[in-house]
Amino acid sequence: MTKPVSCNAELMARRHASIARGIGNAHPVFAAKALNSEIWDVEGKRYIDFCAGIAVVNTGHCHPRVVEAVVAQAPLFTHTCFQVVAYESYVALAERICRLAPGPHPKKAFFMSTGAEAVENAIKLARAYTGRSAIIAFNGAFHGRTMYSLALTGKVEPYKTGFGPFPGEIYHAAYPSAVHGISVDDAIASIEKLLKNDVEAARVAAVFVEPVQGEGGYIPAPPEFLRRLRALCDQHGMLLVADEIQTGVARTGKMFAMEHSGVVPDLITMAKGLGGGMPISAVVGRADVMDHRAPGAFGSTYAGSPLACAAALAVLDVVEQEQLCARSAEIGERLRSTFHDLAKKHACIGDVRGLGAMTAVEFFHGGDASRPAPEIANALKAEALKRGLLLLTCGNNGNVLRVMTPLTIPFDVLEEGLAIIGSVIDDLAAQGKA
Repeated sequence: MTKPVSCNAELMARRHASIARGIGNAHPVFAAKALNSEIWDVEGKRYIDFCAGIAVVNTGHCHPRVVEAVVAQAPLFTHTCFQVVAYESYVALAERICRLAPGPHPKKAFFMSTGAEAVENAIKLARAYTGRSAIIAFNGAFHGRTMYSLALTGKVEPYKTGFGPFPGEIYHAAYPSAVHGISVDDAIASIEKLLKNDVEAARVAAVFVEPVQGEGGYIPAPPEFLRRLRALCDQHGMLLVADEIQTGVARTGKMFAMEHSGVVPDLITMAKGLGGGMPISAVVGRADVMDHRAPGAFGSTYAGSPLACAAALAVLDVVEQEQLCARSAEIGERLRSTFHDLAKKHACIGDVRGLGAMTAVEFFHGGDASRPAPEIANALKAEALKRGLLLLTCGNNGNVLRVMTPLTIPFDVLEEGLAIIGSVIDDLAAQGKA
């Protein structure tokens, strides 16, 4: 019997001795319990959580409705494999997601366990439906760590190094970002250049896009870009696939981030916030695309587990009843207002951006966009941890602070966390480090 451990350092030593080095840890602490927007480690220290398990617990840690749903399901059955013996919660969840997904057309859905699995299956659907093989994605994109989702991912370190060769016929175009000097015209022109120089349009099955790039730096796609992307796909018979794995389930102030633009994708991939901490992902989209293959073409042993389906239905109840889309928008306004005020004091804050609660701060030396400052972002993360705040960074240069609070965070806790960020940046500036 393993003796109880109450020391982060001892647990971390055991972790290094037994867990592969390729599994990272953003913070050297171990959770003992969590509630809503707070986590307590094994030493009893409290942390404000601005990470939400990478935008997973949108409804907060251990939301009572989600916990109750899982506890109620567990004694009934925990697994049958839906493809062997079906259960109503899977059907009810599919019905509900089809109603929520944008667009007036008939829709169907199915479930997997991870976001990467959802992406892999969306690729299969696009290829099967169109009879084409090529896929276009974007520089800076993140779609997962399995081989096809990794091939779509537009960032080498730390994800792709040493794992090639990757599956073929994956092409990357520029993603628009005003602060990085890439306009909507530039991004569309880069796709047109691919179609002229690298792959004919008649071979492209789909374009995969994050309506807000996640790992790429929390960069919202301009609505004009998404509209022009939709038109380009329609022109050439390509499918438009929206990767809403991080942006979905109220994270951006709407159930789906694509709703901000009015653009309706052919397929949507979901995960993260859908399960409230239980592993579940989804592909939802046009019924004619979803129904193109015979039974057995899709599925997985654990996909859409009864526990996860119960949790997801409870999550959707909470999103609706607690009006988390509106609350996400208000959280985002508070975040960006505070960060804009900080930017007036500190030139190192070169950009503040976001959609709903999905908000980012990008650091540059002296505000010069050609001089990214990952050391400032990393110093902020490390010092905030000491003061009881959990943060994460992202971006192609690692110089972006991304904020992913639970959408249920009390506003006094939100302000407490923002005060820590402000005090750390003030102190770094006083030390000449920002």
